Amino acid sequence: MKIVFMGTPEFAVPSLEALVAAGHQVVGVFSQPDKPKNRGMKLQPTPVKLCAMVHDLPVYQPTKLRDGTALETIRSLAPDLIVVAAYGRILPQEILDYPKYGCINVHSSLLPKYRGAAPIHWSILNGDKETGVTIMHMALALDAGDIISQVKTPIDPDETVEMLHDRLARLGADLLVETVQNIADGTATRTPQDESQVTLAPMLSRELSPMDWTKPARTLHDQVRGLIPWPSATAELNGVKCKIFATAVLDETTGKTPGSVLAADKKGLKIACGEGTVLRIDTLQAAGGKRMAAADYLRGHPIPVD
Repeated sequence: MKIVFMGTPEFAVPSLEALVAAGHQVVGVFSQPDKPKNRGMKLQPTPVKLCAMVHDLPVYQPTKLRDGTALETIRSLAPDLIVVAAYGRILPQEILDYPKYGCINVHSSLLPKYRGAAPIHWSILNGDKETGVTIMHMALALDAGDIISQVKTPIDPDETVEMLHDRLARLGADLLVETVQNIADGTATRTPQDESQVTLAPMLSRELSPMDWTKPARTLHDQVRGLIPWPSATAELNGVKCKIFATAVLDETTGKTPGSVLAADKKGLKIACGEGTVLRIDTLQAAGGKRMAAADYLRGHPIPVD
């Protein structure tokens, strides 16, 4: 099948790789424009662009999609199907309508749950035990198109966003190849989303970062692993603001006031939390410092036990 692929970040790379490996004719790859990064502020190609270059696929990086230029490019490529995975731009109706088999999207949640920009983060922040990938027909409304296929997977209670992201990217790639084949065979199904079950996964902000010790340890643990790598959970420890990158929910209880330091030693930093629960901070980064094990930080910055 002749396919135009649209994607930008690492999440989309396994999907593009899978389409190429399956023998589909990827006639063009759309990705967002290169952006300056690091101290030198040199333009850096997107992960999808780099992948396309490895496979010698033509790359297009339009700054606009609504001026007709992108549509003309797509017409010249004449794809049977457009596949979108984390492209980061809204496709206008004239592009959605062009391909014979339409436009499909690889979305990292079990729609209609978690429509929006950060479904992986919110599934962890909310302590979900299961998530998955949905492939759907695209519509103008955000992530609202008919569902073609889904795959489910459990979320490990200690799994971080980065770990789950990589697993879902691979699951999505496998499901995509299967789904594209079903579309070609005429066996793919369409199931409208249940609007009564819709939840949203809005963009993250630093307002989500501060940890509230009156909450249970499990909730705070989910906050830590759900905000990696950005904006990161934060806590003030002995007057120093720190980013928290790894924690553990301990199988013990305490009668101490939430926020009390129960231990600060080579095992880490134990903090009393809501409902008598206890959280251990294992990895942190103090303001202006480097990420390190909490035990290493404590050797140079002792914190008194309450």
